[in-house]
Amino acid sequence: MISVTEALDRLFALTSPLSVENVKLTAARGRVLATPVTARRNQPPFAGSAMDGYAVAGTADTGATFDVIGEAAAGRGFGGTVGAGQATRIFTGAPLPQGTDTVVIQEDVTRDGDRITVTEATAQGANVRAAGGDFRIGDQIGAPRVISPSDIALMAAMNVPEVSVTRKPRIALIPTGDELVQPGEEPGPDQIVASNSYGLQALFEQAGAEARLLPIARDRMEALETVLHLAEGADLVITIGGASVGDHDLVARAAQGIGMEQVFYKVAMRPGKPLMAGRLGDAAMIGLPGNPVSAMVCGHIFAVPVIRHMLGLGTGPAPRLQARLAVDIAANGPREHYMRATLGADGITPATRQDSALLSVLSDAGALLVRAPNAPAAPAGTEVEYLPL
Repeated sequence: MISVTEALDRLFALTSPLSVENVKLTAARGRVLATPVTARRNQPPFAGSAMDGYAVAGTADTGATFDVIGEAAAGRGFGGTVGAGQATRIFTGAPLPQGTDTVVIQEDVTRDGDRITVTEATAQGANVRAAGGDFRIGDQIGAPRVISPSDIALMAAMNVPEVSVTRKPRIALIPTGDELVQPGEEPGPDQIVASNSYGLQALFEQAGAEARLLPIARDRMEALETVLHLAEGADLVITIGGASVGDHDLVARAAQGIGMEQVFYKVAMRPGKPLMAGRLGDAAMIGLPGNPVSAMVCGHIFAVPVIRHMLGLGTGPAPRLQARLAVDIAANGPREHYMRATLGADGITPATRQDSALLSVLSDAGALLVRAPNAPAAPAGTEVEYLPL
């Protein structure tokens, strides 16, 4: 049995960042930027007005008068030159006419025909957005990073129509067990509805992967081998259930029968001890435990960091935050414990029921409270680590 840290290191060694592809900005949200994006223009491309008002040269003192000789609007500038004692009517986003460097806002003037009088002094350069004040040609958005909607707006402003992103990992998800039926089917008297595969698919796609649900593999060697063959082309094969040592836990034997090279089995954690990993052809393989909470917890702890590694986001573990215990907790045993917990104004509270079959408890939890192996009892107020869910 190995530690969580060692298991993660071995999983990272099984995988590597994937290839790069180009996508249009309309398809870039949530993808991982693989190469920096470089601005192809200045923004703004000209000195422009930040307000509706009048463009003049220099300081506009209270009582000063100007003759209005034209108008500038966004997308339609004033083509002439503004001289001393002159102004142009200007609107937000319009380029400053030649000869001007200041905008007096419309609330600070009175107008009589084509003449304005300043009622509130305006300093030179006021209400003007400088050319290149946001970014300049050659400025970059660094990589790697998960592309946000704000990033897309910036890339579009940089006049970049498409970007290079890391290819999404292709994941094949294989639920196993005679006891399973698909959601919507009528379970037999000894069956349950498959849930892990659907939760894991959602988790992996949220992390940036393409997750494909394969048929349920029944508890027979030939059935398991058949479904494992259907995973061809995947970057990561994930089986759910059948990774323990019972008479019907056949996944390891079936996978080894078609060439899987196992790199570890069993991790010193709870829930999730019967975890297996190896290489199956060109794909990494992770065998998750079948208990619903165990599978989901292992998805957060192991599979999501592996997905991030394949996306080029590094080899770090799932990020941990800190909170104060809202209640006293008992000493932990020899395995690292990921306790389902809720976060509140008074701190973090572990659920009273920690059974690895209770999906309702996991659904209500906002965090996994992490307890180190053999951690002593801790009173309320103790700082502890947790993983946000």
